[in-house]
Amino acid sequence: MKHGLVRKSHLVFIAAALLLCVMLTSCSKSENNETGSPTPANITTGEATQTPGKKEDISVSVYDRGNIPAEEGNATKNRWTDWINEKGPANVKFVPIPRWEEEQKFNTLFASGGAPDLIFTWNPTIQNSLFAQKQLMPLDELIETYSTDYKQLLTKYPALKKMGMKSDGKTYGFGMVVPFDIESILFVRADWLKKLQLEAPTTTEELFNTLKAFVEQDPDGNNKKDTFGINLSFVGGQVIDNMFGVGGYYSVTPDGQYVRNWEREAAMAAFKKRLYDEKLVDKDFLTDKSGEKAQQDFVNGKLGMYAVNGGASATGFKVYEALKTNNPNAEVIAIPLPKSEFGQFSPIVSAPLYNTAVVNAQAKHPEAVMQYVDFLVRESTAKTLKYGLEGIHYNVGANGCPQSIDSDKSTKELSWTADLRMLSFDILEGECADYVTTLDVKKPLEQEYADIVQSARTSYLSPERPIHYDIDLNSMPSLPQDLQLARSSGLEAVFDTYAKAVVGGASYTAEQAAEDAKTAWNRAGGKQLDEFYAKWFSENKDSIVYTKDYYSMKF
Repeated sequence: MKHGLVRKSHLVFIAAALLLCVMLTSCSKSENNETGSPTPANITTGEATQTPGKKEDISVSVYDRGNIPAEEGNATKNRWTDWINEKGPANVKFVPIPRWEEEQKFNTLFASGGAPDLIFTWNPTIQNSLFAQKQLMPLDELIETYSTDYKQLLTKYPALKKMGMKSDGKTYGFGMVVPFDIESILFVRADWLKKLQLEAPTTTEELFNTLKAFVEQDPDGNNKKDTFGINLSFVGGQVIDNMFGVGGYYSVTPDGQYVRNWEREAAMAAFKKRLYDEKLVDKDFLTDKSGEKAQQDFVNGKLGMYAVNGGASATGFKVYEALKTNNPNAEVIAIPLPKSEFGQFSPIVSAPLYNTAVVNAQAKHPEAVMQYVDFLVRESTAKTLKYGLEGIHYNVGANGCPQSIDSDKSTKELSWTADLRMLSFDILEGECADYVTTLDVKKPLEQEYADIVQSARTSYLSPERPIHYDIDLNSMPSLPQDLQLARSSGLEAVFDTYAKAVVGGASYTAEQAAEDAKTAWNRAGGKQLDEFYAKWFSENKDSIVYTKDYYSMKF
């Protein structure tokens, strides 16, 4: 989603959910390597996993983020693309795709006839668009005839097969399964609660009162009114959305209808406006698009609640560590999102199921593409691309999990490999895929953070407090071009209308904004979109992957 009440979809957030899998032993360079590309001297071991015989030429897209150290090469030529071509079953030509311009790049490649055979993308809209344009190859026969590893995974995780299917009943997407885990955490200054003799809020009304106390009752004890309650920028605004069950724009009603969330959105906007009017949030939150200002306020001890993205990762720990460095006596807890009049929900999570790859209908050697997919989903491949080589990059620790030998070396040589691992099944890695297992619980700070993460998991990964959207994003249908435009322009107009109301003071009420938002939505073609989704849901409700299916895929 480019615009909307939640600016960054999971798939924004999604990046932190992509840490993956398993392991490798040794072998010399394959005699079947026809690429002629040199292998770095320190990559001479690894399991020989390629299929015997002639290796066909295939092309594969790879994100180019500009994050690879110059001495390591680039997105299409580096130690791990060389390793893949040496050990894998095909001669792979990697096609660079700028991460934040991927839609334009793929459009250009397809228009010129130069699109890669295997297309990797986190964006379901791109996949749906290519399906609608009949640019994709159905995969059922290919999987049945040529696959071993991926076919077994489909049996083990049947929801994966359902997720890869399109409206014609055929499979078009290859996917991956990762452990269902938290993404965002709502941090709360527990020491402020204690000082002001407050309990953690359990409803949105209690939340308002708590935030008001954080601003007006000098919780940091400096005799100044210089603290904020919560951040409305970036993830903070999204968490407020989620409290009201907003984030997916539509929801499934108890009587089985799929409807637009107008009532929830209006209540959410009214609550945000109330926080703004009472000066409980930073008045410049709209300009803090990345949340950097809010993060600085939190680590400097000026923000009572802070919603952090990447909570169950090093990102969240670094924020916590910075806070404790600046404020050693600070105490932080993670709390369930307060209950609104629409129920109690959880914030953004890392979904366990992703469609990450599709096949160009014009691929010349689809059987080689299938063999390459089998190679990528294999545990030995996934572990090598994540951890490197045993004895060089990692050793196996007492807990049975890989432990980095040299963190600087791993950062330089492995920190950028996630884009080569978009078909890794790190759910197979079990607890070794859990960031918490990398924390040294003998160190008080790291033990504290491990406890915060586990508390957040208990709160946010419970069906009693469901995710704020009902249908897995990859199950959503392809939209005709006119409805794609209606969706993007309509959501932008709705977002701008509500934002205007939040900061507009008495001159622009939330009630008026709600009416104006509906008008803008319908003017953009939103009514036709509502009708399209309602019809699609009615006809496909039994074949959809629902978010309630996630809860069986936790660590």
